[in-house]
Amino acid sequence: MSEALNPETPEAVLDDAADEAGEEEPIKQRKNGLYPGVSDELAESMKSGWADTELRGLEPIAQAEYTAARRAALSARFPGERLVIPAGNLKTRSNDTEYPFRASVEYAYLTGNLTEDGVLVLEPIAEGHKATIYLLPRSDRENGEFWLSGQGELWVGRRHSLTEAEQLYGIPASDVRELADKLREATGPVRVVRGYDAGIQAALTDKVTAERDEELRVFLSEARLVKDEFEAGELQKAVDSTVRGFEDVVRVLDKAEATSERYIEGTFFLRARVEGNDIGYGSICAAGPHACTLHWVRNDGPVRSGDLLLLDAGVETHTLYTADVTRTLPISGTYTEIQKKIYDAVYEAQEAGIEAVQPGAKYRDFHDAAQRVLAEKLVEWGLVEGPVERVLELGLQRRWTLHGTGHMLGMDVHDCAAARTETYVEGTLEPGMCLTVEPGLYFQADDLTVPEEYRGIGVRIEDDILVTEDGNRNLSAGLPRRSDEVEAWMASLKG
Repeated sequence: MSEALNPETPEAVLDDAADEAGEEEPIKQRKNGLYPGVSDELAESMKSGWADTELRGLEPIAQAEYTAARRAALSARFPGERLVIPAGNLKTRSNDTEYPFRASVEYAYLTGNLTEDGVLVLEPIAEGHKATIYLLPRSDRENGEFWLSGQGELWVGRRHSLTEAEQLYGIPASDVRELADKLREATGPVRVVRGYDAGIQAALTDKVTAERDEELRVFLSEARLVKDEFEAGELQKAVDSTVRGFEDVVRVLDKAEATSERYIEGTFFLRARVEGNDIGYGSICAAGPHACTLHWVRNDGPVRSGDLLLLDAGVETHTLYTADVTRTLPISGTYTEIQKKIYDAVYEAQEAGIEAVQPGAKYRDFHDAAQRVLAEKLVEWGLVEGPVERVLELGLQRRWTLHGTGHMLGMDVHDCAAARTETYVEGTLEPGMCLTVEPGLYFQADDLTVPEEYRGIGVRIEDDILVTEDGNRNLSAGLPRRSDEVEAWMASLKG
């Protein structure tokens, strides 16, 4: 990794980093940098001789009409109030390196912009609101910021000009470095989405309340419960890439056996980065008894023939929509008798759950349907005393089923999490909602209440289901689910 110059010299100051006294703050010097300063001659040379790279005639991004409709709905909900939605800032990983940036879901949902430090502001007017997107403009070449600052364009890449941004996002754009002062002077009611930009929050500290800000966050979470046409298409893209990622993994299981679960993790990650933005969450590549650890993301264990591999992974698209799919695969290509018995029980439970995903159904119905099947199997196998109604009433099946049967899916893998309970868990399914159906059975390696042959086996099957006008559509139907179909699929990929 190259070393930034960052000299603290009078020739290299940032006009965008004024301190409280209004004075320009020098670009920070790297303590052990190799260059002590910049000569006047070099500083002057770097100001000129650069081509005009302004992009003209840009077309709006694909979701521009949808983000406009979302902003209109937000405006209608909070008339007469100033609304502030930040993208967030870079977060330090260690010393002077940062984590890859991911814009806040609320900001990305309303703008389609994914760059750090951006802020969307809706200012109240007579007809509703005037939206402005506040962004960092192009790096300043006159003062040297573009090549002397560690976040200058020479170091981290070109960013869009404000004019380009207006064309792309369909929103008037302004310099975000001026926003904090504007917000300090603002009058009237204000709401801000908290937790993303400490500087913006500080500028509003005497103008907002936690209760009012939470109402804004809840509204934006509930707005995402029903996906529009663009979102449904992006979710399908995410799933399609995920299907290819699972195929990639099956093809290299022999290499994973020679190394570890990390080979599986890396294989899927390659597909996510080539076809999307990233993985939507930490991939769970759980072989053998690790499959009984629900969020096994260490992925450092052995991969052995004869064991099962529980792979729970999802590609995130460039617009931040993620898939969330799980398959439990026989590493050898063939399930053993006991593995198949447990797998087929989970498959039967998932079938019941998917069937219960219907418009007008209660959100809880698919969970209840799947849990009933699993409880019936546990009673049938003699692992828990019936009748089934008693098991379900007392929740006794949860020793081995552990988790809920699904969740909303979208720009977050657990999307819409801030929604009110009455509109989510206690709500009713509507066309356009997208959720996972993912029952599982997990027999821990040290569970003495089950026969030894069960111990260390964990099975989960998860698909992404879109509620339609007349039922549902399995977005991840491209991956086989039935045990015999899984075996045939694996054989065809390995063959």
